[in-house]
Amino acid sequence: MNPANFSDAIIAGLQRGEVIPYMGPGVLRGVTDLVDGSAIPADSDSLIYAMTGGQAMAPRLMYEFPRAAMHMENKKGRNFIEHFLTRTYGERKWSPSPSHQWIASLNLPYVIDCNRDTQLQTLYADRAHTLVVGAARIAATPYRFDLYQWQGDAYQSISIDQVDTGLPILFKPLGTPLPKPSYVASDADFVDYITELMGGFAVPGWIKHLRQHKRYLFLGMRFNRDTDRMVMSEIVYGAAPDAGWALISEPTDKEQRFCARKNIQIIDADCQLLSGTSAVAA
Repeated sequence: MNPANFSDAIIAGLQRGEVIPYMGPGVLRGVTDLVDGSAIPADSDSLIYAMTGGQAMAPRLMYEFPRAAMHMENKKGRNFIEHFLTRTYGERKWSPSPSHQWIASLNLPYVIDCNRDTQLQTLYADRAHTLVVGAARIAATPYRFDLYQWQGDAYQSISIDQVDTGLPILFKPLGTPLPKPSYVASDADFVDYITELMGGFAVPGWIKHLRQHKRYLFLGMRFNRDTDRMVMSEIVYGAAPDAGWALISEPTDKEQRFCARKNIQIIDADCQLLSGTSAVAA
């Protein structure tokens, strides 16, 4: 496919609401701390090193962040993981992400962001929107999400029957520090969250209706790990038979097989194909 034609077709589909962006860690590549210039930890390895102060863990724990986080939770308690993620994404100041700026500029009806940072929330502060935040291991409700509406200067917690379904949606499945820290991070979190995704309790009903027969644009997502594949498969349940596109530079054989099974077309390219930036790679 000609890259220019591909870009035009995707952007048109996004703006019509027929294509939904699904953002992964790669969209944060190039984002740095405004104080010390260090890169934002977003992918599995960088999160593990940030969590341990730069120390490598045993190979079985380095396999993916949820496994490493589970180990640290067992040693230091669940609050350790929450405090680490809140310090990282809620207290440090990061440079703007070109891909997030581009997505925000399109004024889309529904965006899925599988990062735990607040870039999109900051960019959406100029418009009313609904924030859906994934949650895990909570006993007070059968649902595995929290709902908020942006009121112009702050988020207000809302119930399902208070949702304005006409507002744009930001879906943060793995959590965010704002307005209240909530994360899906450790193995135990993911076991609970994925179980409830499969049972239908981790996605609000109006989003289940909205997502039917949609296609997806996967930006900055890699599909080498079971956890990422399982979360994605359940969140996009009901997708069109032609499920969309994944921008993945140098995809592995495993990624190619998985995307073929899901009817996702791999485009061997980075995010600059669409956003016009070179700072972010898929």
